Amino acid sequence: MAFPIKTYLPKSLLGRSLMIIVIPLILLQLVSGIIFFESHWDKVSLRLARGVAGDIASVVNLLRIKTSAKNQLTIIEIAKDNMQLDVKIREGSILKKDIVVASDFMGSMLVRAMHEYVRKPFQIDTRKTSRHVSVDIQLANAVLHILIPRKRLFSSTVFVFVAWMVGISLILFGVATIFMRNQVKPIQRLAIAADDFGKGRDVSNFKPEGATEVRRAAIAFLAMRERILRQISQRTEMLAGVSHDLRTPLTRMRLQLEMLGNYDTTELKSDIAEMEHMLDGYLAFARGEGSEPPVPTNVTLLLQGVVQQARRKGRDIKLVSKRTCEVPLRPSAFKRCLTNILENAMNFGKNITVQSCIRGDGVEIIIDDDGPGIPEEKREEVFKPFYRIDHSRNPDTGGVGLGLSIARDVVRGSGGDIFLERSSQGGLRVRISLPF
Repeated sequence: MAFPIKTYLPKSLLGRSLMIIVIPLILLQLVSGIIFFESHWDKVSLRLARGVAGDIASVVNLLRIKTSAKNQLTIIEIAKDNMQLDVKIREGSILKKDIVVASDFMGSMLVRAMHEYVRKPFQIDTRKTSRHVSVDIQLANAVLHILIPRKRLFSSTVFVFVAWMVGISLILFGVATIFMRNQVKPIQRLAIAADDFGKGRDVSNFKPEGATEVRRAAIAFLAMRERILRQISQRTEMLAGVSHDLRTPLTRMRLQLEMLGNYDTTELKSDIAEMEHMLDGYLAFARGEGSEPPVPTNVTLLLQGVVQQARRKGRDIKLVSKRTCEVPLRPSAFKRCLTNILENAMNFGKNITVQSCIRGDGVEIIIDDDGPGIPEEKREEVFKPFYRIDHSRNPDTGGVGLGLSIARDVVRGSGGDIFLERSSQGGLRVRISLPF
């Protein structure tokens, strides 16, 4: 039973907070309305109807006692002036049976009062006119026709009460909405700051505000941000120092190999070159996104530059870009990301296609090749640092297993994601999704 209810519940904190306020308010108004209509309105309406029925009974009794025409006219004038009753006597008439008897609440109260006070055959029509209620009473030799103003049978306190309830409810709802919106805004700002920090954007302007609990969460977020930035900086500096220290003996080894002269040092030189390549990869992975700020970047121009650089290696790469658009990116980091993906495609495929298009609220970049591809069960594994599938260990095409790891870090740092799929060319498809 809980699942259908959750479907209709508000998803936002503001909506749920207002629901917590509004539901008790509505229940309170309903209970108040029920109590009012079952007690106050019933009693007031019955008393008004009894007052009218008492006046009618007085008129009937006076007409029965004072039978002369002059007295009857005097009684009719008194009823009109003092009782607001428009009385007419229809001599020799008999009540008709097809007149509509009152069926609404006001008419039913009057019927009840007429039975108590008049005790004569009567008929009531509440539909004949919009401003009066018609009452016909059977006398001995005539029918007494009386028009009663509706305001004598209706209490305006009903409208006052309903208007008061609705007005107070709207005022309370408006005040609650303004108050809760001000309480939710700091939480929204905290969520935006966390999202911006995850994408590597500047959040230096973010300040704790709002309720005590929200301030504590904001202060904890800022402390976490400082710890993460400090750890990234320490890791980068450490690995940069290690890389620098290792390059020095590697350089000496390379110089000594050059001085050996006629000795065959091809394999040693290859090992040193591989070690330097590994160091470059480790350092690039350690640096991650670095301190480069995201700026609005033309994706089409960036792709053209990366593809043009790859074509210099003698490969024919097809580029298809349908629309030009700008996305907040770190240009250097994202260029390195695309370069790593293109190098992998060139290592394993001959025909490569790069295309970009706008899809939904973002940009999609697709890189296809006709190589051997990657088995579906290993597509998530290849994103792990230093992981290499078997055919990538070929010394002609091998790496240190960091290219796709760096690519995913850069793409996710920009708020997007990267996916590996089967290409329509039979090889691997790399699909990059970036938000505007």
